[in-house]
Amino acid sequence: MSPVPDSVEGVARTTLSAGEARRTALAAQGFGRARDGAASGRTLAAAIGRMGVLQIDSVNVFARSHYMPLYSRAGSYDPSLLDRLVFRRGTSARPAPYVEYLAHEAAFMPVDHWPVWGFKRDLMRRRYGGADSWVAQPHGAEVVANVRAELRDRGPLRPSEIESVVRRGSRGPWWDWDHAKRALEMMWRFGDVAIAGRDGFERVYALTEHVVPTSLLGTDLPEPDAVRELVRRAASSYGVATVSDLKDYYRLPSQKGVRAAVDELVDAGELLPVEVEGWRDARGRATPAWMHRDARVPRRVEHTALLTPFDPAVWFRERAERLFDFHYRIEIYVPQPKRQFGYYSLPVLADDRVVGRVDLKSDRRSSMLRVQSAWWEDHAASGHAADRIADELLHAAAWQGLGGVSVSHWGDATDHLAAALDAERHAHPNAEVRA
Repeated sequence: MSPVPDSVEGVARTTLSAGEARRTALAAQGFGRARDGAASGRTLAAAIGRMGVLQIDSVNVFARSHYMPLYSRAGSYDPSLLDRLVFRRGTSARPAPYVEYLAHEAAFMPVDHWPVWGFKRDLMRRRYGGADSWVAQPHGAEVVANVRAELRDRGPLRPSEIESVVRRGSRGPWWDWDHAKRALEMMWRFGDVAIAGRDGFERVYALTEHVVPTSLLGTDLPEPDAVRELVRRAASSYGVATVSDLKDYYRLPSQKGVRAAVDELVDAGELLPVEVEGWRDARGRATPAWMHRDARVPRRVEHTALLTPFDPAVWFRERAERLFDFHYRIEIYVPQPKRQFGYYSLPVLADDRVVGRVDLKSDRRSSMLRVQSAWWEDHAASGHAADRIADELLHAAAWQGLGGVSVSHWGDATDHLAAALDAERHAHPNAEVRA
C-alpha cells in the first residue's frame, strides 16, 4: 500500500493492490477472527454490529440465510441464541434490541437506527400510498383502518389473527387474509406498524408506538443527514468501496446523494480516497474508491467459510465480480435443466479468495448434509483447497445436527471433495435431466 499524488487538491491518494483490497474488505466484515465453535450471544451481536444489518430470506434448503453470516464469521453457535436476539417480542417500554425494516432488503437492524430510516419510510409512502394506490381506494382504506383498529385494541397479532378484515354476506367474503397481509405490508413500509417479533418464522405485527421506544419516535433525521450516516456505516462495514458499493449497501435511492455524502466524509477525514489495482471502468479508467479511516489492511486473512448469497461480502454482484472476480447469480428461479451450478449454491471463501461454490441440502430424514453440486472457480481448479473445504462441510453438518456428508457427481469439485471427505456418493436428484 503506497501513497501517490492525487489530482484532488491537497489529498494524498493511496493505492491498494487487488489482494489488499480483498483483505481490507474481509477484515471489515469480521472474517479472519477466531472461530471458537461456541459463539455467544455477545459474539453474535458484535458480528451484526460490524455488518450493520442482517438480511432475512425464507429459503431453508441448508439453513435460512440470516443464520449463515454469523456461522461464516463466528463458527458454530446455537441458532436459538440468534432467535432470542432478533425474534424477541419488544414493547416501547422494553424494546427488543433489533427491529425489521428495508435496511437493504428486509433485514434485522438495531432498533436505535429507527430515526435514520425516516426518509425511506417517507419514500415508501410516496411510492405506494398515493391517491391512486390500493391503500387510498375505499376498500383498501377500510382494510387498513380495520387492521389498525385490531392492533390498537388487541396488541401484537399475526396476519391470520386479524379478524375484522373478512366480511361475509350473501355474496361471499369481501376480503380475505391476503388483504390483511397486503395492508400490513404497506403499513410496515410506511412505518405505521413494526414487527414485534416472530412466531416460528411468521411475523407478528404491532403499531409502531407499541414496539419502538418513545424516545425514538418523531426524531427522524433529515434525508441528507440520514444518507451521510448510512454511507459512513456502509464504508465502515465494507472497508474499501466505490460509490455504487456504498449506495447498494443500504439500497440508498440517489447516487448523487451518496456522492455528496462521500465528499463530506472526505472533508471530515473519515473517508480516504484510494485507487485499487484492477478496479477500472469500461474505458479503462481507474474507478474512484474510498477507504474508511479505521479500516485495517491485514497481511493475510486465514479463513474458510461457506457464504450465503445474501452475505454482505457478496450480496452486491457488481462488487463481488470486481473484488473477487466472482460472477454469481442465484438459480432458484432458473428452470432446472438450465441451471449451471445448482438451486441455491453457496460461495466458498478460502482466505481472501472465493474459490468455489457448493449447492447444499440438509436432509433431515437421513441426517446427511448432501452436496448436490460443487464447482471450482477458474483460479482454484487444481483443488488445492479441497481438504479445507471438506473440513468446513463437516463442521457445517455438525452445526446443523447432521451425522455425515454425501457428495453427488455433478460439478468439477465433487470428486476432490468426496476424496477429501472419504464420503458416500449419491446421484443428483435430477441426474436424468442433467444427463
